Amino acid sequence: MGPHYLEHLFSPKTIAVFGASDRADSVGGRTYQNLLQGDFSGAIYPVNPKHEKLAEARCYPDLDSIGLPVDLAVIATPAATVPDILRQCGEHNVRAAIVLSAGFTDDGKANALQQTLVQQARHDNIRLLGPNCLGLVRPRVGLNATFSNNSAGRGNLTLISQSGALCTAILDWAASRNIGFAAVVSLGDAIDIDFGSMLDYLAMDNETRGILLYIEGVRDARAFMSGLRSAARMKPVVAMKVGRHDASARAALSHTGSLVGSDDVFDAGLRRAGVVRVQDINQLFAAAQLLANQHRASGNRLAIVTNGGGPGIMATDRALDLDIELAQLSSATRDRLNALMPAHWSHGNPVDVLGDAPPERYEQAVAACLADPNVDGVLVILTPQAMTYPQAVAERIVNLGQPGQKSILTCWMGFGQVETSRQLFAKHKIPSFATPESAVEAFSHLVEYYHNQQLLMQVPGPMKQSSEPDAEGVHLIIEAALAEHRSLLSRAETNAVLAAFGIPVMPVTECRTPNEALIAAQSMGFPVAMKIHSPDISHKTDVDGVRLNINNAQSVRSTYRELMDSVRALRPNASLTGVTIEPMYRKPHGRELMAGVLRDPLFGPVITFGAGGTMVEFIRDRATALPPLNTLIIEKLISGTRVSKLLEQFRNQPPVDRAAIIELLRHLSELVCELPQIRELDINPFVVNEDGAVVLDARIVVDHHGIGQHRYAHMAIHPYPAHLTSHHQLADGTEIVMRPIRPEDAEIEMAFVSGLSEQTKYFRFMQALQELTPQMLVRFTQIDYDREMALIAVVREDGAEKEIAVARYIINPDGASCEFAIVVADQWARKGIGSELMGKLIEVARARGLQTMDGEVLANNRPMLDMIRHLGFVILPRKDYPNVVLVSKVL
Repeated sequence: MGPHYLEHLFSPKTIAVFGASDRADSVGGRTYQNLLQGDFSGAIYPVNPKHEKLAEARCYPDLDSIGLPVDLAVIATPAATVPDILRQCGEHNVRAAIVLSAGFTDDGKANALQQTLVQQARHDNIRLLGPNCLGLVRPRVGLNATFSNNSAGRGNLTLISQSGALCTAILDWAASRNIGFAAVVSLGDAIDIDFGSMLDYLAMDNETRGILLYIEGVRDARAFMSGLRSAARMKPVVAMKVGRHDASARAALSHTGSLVGSDDVFDAGLRRAGVVRVQDINQLFAAAQLLANQHRASGNRLAIVTNGGGPGIMATDRALDLDIELAQLSSATRDRLNALMPAHWSHGNPVDVLGDAPPERYEQAVAACLADPNVDGVLVILTPQAMTYPQAVAERIVNLGQPGQKSILTCWMGFGQVETSRQLFAKHKIPSFATPESAVEAFSHLVEYYHNQQLLMQVPGPMKQSSEPDAEGVHLIIEAALAEHRSLLSRAETNAVLAAFGIPVMPVTECRTPNEALIAAQSMGFPVAMKIHSPDISHKTDVDGVRLNINNAQSVRSTYRELMDSVRALRPNASLTGVTIEPMYRKPHGRELMAGVLRDPLFGPVITFGAGGTMVEFIRDRATALPPLNTLIIEKLISGTRVSKLLEQFRNQPPVDRAAIIELLRHLSELVCELPQIRELDINPFVVNEDGAVVLDARIVVDHHGIGQHRYAHMAIHPYPAHLTSHHQLADGTEIVMRPIRPEDAEIEMAFVSGLSEQTKYFRFMQALQELTPQMLVRFTQIDYDREMALIAVVREDGAEKEIAVARYIINPDGASCEFAIVVADQWARKGIGSELMGKLIEVARARGLQTMDGEVLANNRPMLDMIRHLGFVILPRKDYPNVVLVSKVL
């Protein structure tokens, strides 16, 4: 596959600046000067019909008069002129443009001029950054295509920001702290290039070791999550998401024109993408630098070593605020410290080595903590007391901080006496902080990264292999309700939907008369519950529409009439069709819980879990997760609530059947994946005890799903497409399984590529390659199944799977075509495996709605050319590379 489509933006060889001038106070003038003052080695052409010269350089009236190829156009002219400039760029094969100009929105919404701009860019296949942006800085190539007064030094962090103003502030802030960048990108209105496409490029950018995001909102959740998950698999991503509250979210919406989802849902999305979220700029850079320098934590147990009790308490308080566990030192560690420390050391964590601690005492205490299996990281605090030697202690700590070991964080408090120590830490990339609180916050980011990376690696399928819900029957129920112009399913319909997906429900009978209610109650056995039944009433308790513990037949009829009269008085216009009768739950030790689904405007379906009952809105104990879910994700969802503590044994209550909760939430995830019509689903309450779980009440609201959308288009994260798995038998009887690749296939993928002959490797990668790099291995095995697909063929040898072929495609930026690649192990060639695998890949691409499949093949790769010709591909020569041919198939 060729160079990335943003290569012309990040590494242009020639640049044309439209609107360049000699006015330092104009956008075009400042941008042109910034480009000239950088170390850009290529040609820079100023374009402005009002000038013949700018300083000593010729100024061109238009693109045509330049007469030479241009890679990147930087546009700083009035908004009305920009579409015509883009048209010129298209005519001259300019592939990228940065539009600094504003004026393409009215009250935060796209105007006609923006729509024209988008159409022109798409028509001419130009990738466009902006409009209304600060621009782009790429220090490695000396590119400063911004109108900022600041530039950026070279470093390994890349900042992507929706706010140009914040970019200028961060550039100024970073310069004072000697922080450099691989790139700084201002997205502006992001009508074309957005977070998703930027992250896709940066995932494989060798200059970038850590990515920083300033987010106000996003337009396309699927593209955002896809790019985010792709990048976070390759390198640390740290995000600062603003708009956490309704008022600030509305401000962000008017600023960026992007959709802003509920903040806890956005938070769930970032966690699932393996991203660390921070709250301010200091945390943004602290977390990014920590992670970019390979500092890691594999748990949240922190040991604190200090020469002062007060700073130790400060660190402890902040740790408890952030749910960071103070490590329980092992008995061996305590014995070791008892032998090394003065008799009156703290004998616990924090480890107070006392104010007179010499360097060797510090070193011994930190080394003991690092060796303790109960410790995941160590925070070393020093206050410059009379008998303290800050620099000597720092040197000892540096010697302990070896790569790949547990993380050491330092806090040398003060300024003048500890400045050289901080410089020493910086030189050796030992994290250093001014306050205990900021150090603990940084450790919490390492912990968050560890947990979120675990979530990122999860690739749940939509359903377990053993699950066989009656999805077709459920679709018929929903379609019938919608045909009757009902969005709220009846209780019987709701129970049928839940039961079809294996969610246990209490039996319920709908009754239209007092006599029917009496018969139902007698059949079930007393006591029973009676609830109002109305298509117009969603929450029954809001209209006093529930009666519990009806204990005898005499009460049923009178309760029916009283209930109907009561609700009719409160909701006179509601259509009351009767009541529902269901048995009362009578088992002991039950805990009331809630589970539900809401459709977020940005991320689509979201699953919630928490404490249940009528006070759920006031208790506000809920956690959220993006489907699909598996056991690990569900466990983290449960543990994110306060009610999780009540699920264990307490007082006379035995622990609940936790597996039953996990199973219910897993089935709920399956339901969400397969039913895009679900708009709201409330299970409140379901009750769980030591014997299992059962739903006592539920409601489902549905609406129409977009026609023609592919199977999981409604979800922000594509499930593992298990339905694409197929079984084949070769002529010699060998059984082969063809299935989508999974992250855990990394080992067999590495072995597969290593086992290819040199010629086969060259045919596949068009270069000499011994084995996959770690980056390539991640890229090949951890895919999102939406914008890319990889199918592998495997056989079983010695009880384990062995990969023998792989075919993959990745969707091009136009969204209508894809580029493919395929390779078959040498010893399995000429058995029809490649044709079968390619045929299956073509089917997947066609079902995805793609129109063409393209590729590049070496002209001397005759077996490949014969195969794809047989599959209906057209073969065309490539004029610029005669050794390569282009192949294409209309799907």
